[in-house]
Amino acid sequence: MKVLVIGSGGREHALVWKIAQSPMVKKIFCAPGNAGIGQQAECLPIPAEDVKSLTSWAEKEKIDLTVVGPEAPLTIGIVDAFEERGLRIFGPSQQGAEIEGSKAFAKDLMKKYGVPSGEFQTFADFPGAVSYVKKRGVPIVVKADGLAAGKGVIPCHTLEEALAAIDLIMAKKAFGSAGRRIVIEEFLQGEEASFLAFTDGETVLPFPSCQDHKPIFDDDQGPNTGGMGAYSPAPVLSEKVHHQVMENIMIPIVRAMAKEGRKYRGVLYAGLMIQDEKAKVLEFNARFGDPEAQPLLMRMKSDLIPVLQATVEGKLASRQVDWEDRATVCVVMASGGYPGSYEKGKVISGLEEAAKVPDTFIFHAGTSLKDGKVVTNGGRVLGVTALGKEIREAIAKAYEVVRKISWDGAHYRKDIGQKALKRERKRGREK
Repeated sequence: MKVLVIGSGGREHALVWKIAQSPMVKKIFCAPGNAGIGQQAECLPIPAEDVKSLTSWAEKEKIDLTVVGPEAPLTIGIVDAFEERGLRIFGPSQQGAEIEGSKAFAKDLMKKYGVPSGEFQTFADFPGAVSYVKKRGVPIVVKADGLAAGKGVIPCHTLEEALAAIDLIMAKKAFGSAGRRIVIEEFLQGEEASFLAFTDGETVLPFPSCQDHKPIFDDDQGPNTGGMGAYSPAPVLSEKVHHQVMENIMIPIVRAMAKEGRKYRGVLYAGLMIQDEKAKVLEFNARFGDPEAQPLLMRMKSDLIPVLQATVEGKLASRQVDWEDRATVCVVMASGGYPGSYEKGKVISGLEEAAKVPDTFIFHAGTSLKDGKVVTNGGRVLGVTALGKEIREAIAKAYEVVRKISWDGAHYRKDIGQKALKRERKRGREK
């Protein structure tokens, strides 16, 4: 079969890498792809949001299955457009993707159906938001309602920070139309984790536990990013928490979407805050996480294609997925200046030597080819991912590879996975 993957980041490279292992697949295309993806798929010069061109091309080429990576094409209705032409595509409809496309919609849905989350208010007017913050006090979280590439969530510890966040989003329009409305939310305490599951609108098939690292600097300091690294499994998601998340969050929200006439098919991703073995939802995403896809897909032993097909066809109840017992860690290497402004076109050295380390893979995100050399072409450039018997070994392998790679201004966090080690040490002492 012929498969098309849409997107150009580390998540899409991980999808291409995993799909390429399937004996069912003869040819993979990726639009638009990157330098790393180009080694395993034929890259197409079509932007991920050019729905019309992608639909026409897939129809002409008789693509058997399309897999959508990023959120933007989903929220503008790429799945609906493909299905109207009779093309098979993995991902939620435009109505389904609104669970990520509008934080206000997601919060209202959770409130209506009793899914645990923080208290909130939604504002479309600047004075109303300012008045509410002054009355409510801090700490709070200010969020742009629409898509902002993981950067539209601003935790505020002082009133000055909160007012500046409202001004940044609503007045200065830092995130464009995504900031026409804002959600002001209770500041939840605890530890963040990511919970992903396949769903065909009825069956919910969870991935192993995973934890992302959003802030740019070590010890969760600095502004939020799209994600600076991830690992799996995540000890914070204990069996007890996993059960609670499935019973109180994932299954109820999938049923809620169906009741609202928005049957959801694809990957549903809940960003969670966990405290005292109880999880609350920070936000939902309508696709594979990035960088979570990299460590999770590296742990997946089963062929991905039959699972994607069963999800599309509404036959997920007949499927099960086998996972590696070993742990995985992904360390993101980013351009200097990210998540703010940064330069592109820096030559990346050491990739060939780094690729020789066993049980590791270098997923490309913001890369391109220039004069035969791999150069930086984005904020998050690479996702170095490693397998290990346990988290500690996977961390060591990932950083062994990271140290072999360099470019001018390269930046990465040096503490990816440390939360897991800390929790494991604590459990060891309690025993």
